[in-house]
Amino acid sequence: MGDMANTRWGILYCPKHSATGSKKRWNKIESCLREHGIDFDFVQSEKQEGVVRLVNMMINNGYKTIIIVGGDSALNDAANCLMAVDKETRDSIALGLIPNGLMNDFAHYWNFKESEIEQTVKWLKERRVRKIDLGCVRYKNAKGENCHRYFLNCVNIGLISAIMNLRRQTRSLFGSRTLSFVCSLALMIFQRLDYKMHLKINSDVIKRKVMTVCIGNASGYGQTPNAVPYNGLLDVSVVYHPEMTQLIEGIYLLITGKFLNHHSVHPYRTNEVVVNEAVRAMVSVDGRLMKTPVGPFKVTVEQEVINFLIPA
Repeated sequence: MGDMANTRWGILYCPKHSATGSKKRWNKIESCLREHGIDFDFVQSEKQEGVVRLVNMMINNGYKTIIIVGGDSALNDAANCLMAVDKETRDSIALGLIPNGLMNDFAHYWNFKESEIEQTVKWLKERRVRKIDLGCVRYKNAKGENCHRYFLNCVNIGLISAIMNLRRQTRSLFGSRTLSFVCSLALMIFQRLDYKMHLKINSDVIKRKVMTVCIGNASGYGQTPNAVPYNGLLDVSVVYHPEMTQLIEGIYLLITGKFLNHHSVHPYRTNEVVVNEAVRAMVSVDGRLMKTPVGPFKVTVEQEVINFLIPA
């Protein structure tokens, strides 16, 4: 592949789980790429393991532009693959995105829309590169080994993480982004959950029952609406347990983008969060449930580590 790969795009297509329209969708994307005279090689991956293997293959084969046609999970895998190689290699590669996932929060942050393939391809072709931050969660696994995982959007601890998990399951039933989220929330209301937590954010120590925490590098599914992935900081929303009426108000504010106005929401901005304890709380990274870390864990931010193709 050699020199050819320097200009050719390596494209990884991740079909949605309900694959009914996936062939049609790819044909549309493919013809749009050809119309714009883009040279590319494409591979398809159905599973998470495949994404990691194929992105690594593209890196090793010298592709300098790697485009993920997928959602937040696939993009997260690609970012983690890039963080696993040496800095020189990583700096020579630009990562791009055509949204096609169950959740496309990072795409929405940059104003890439699933329905606007033509516009997205035009933007990607302009090759406008921005160095972006990644969050990083460092933890110990069940074997006591040190592990870490990078994220573009957010880490959720507690209720919203449980909802994300439900939402993946209900999404196929409901289809719509907001509707499935509200239905998942409605299901959760009946299991009014809060978790005993011990957090350290800046000089604040929070030791109390907390419903959910979102640590956002970007908008975090609406919970850290002011976060930007290029200021070297994380936005944190800590949500205490609201009354039932406030919970319904909270859902409304989340959907309308005014989440931080809710008086149960306590926002912070920091470069490090230490989670000393979050008893039985689920933890998700970019919307995907992770094996709950054993013992305390720490969330930090790494500034300007990945070249990302943004709208022109």
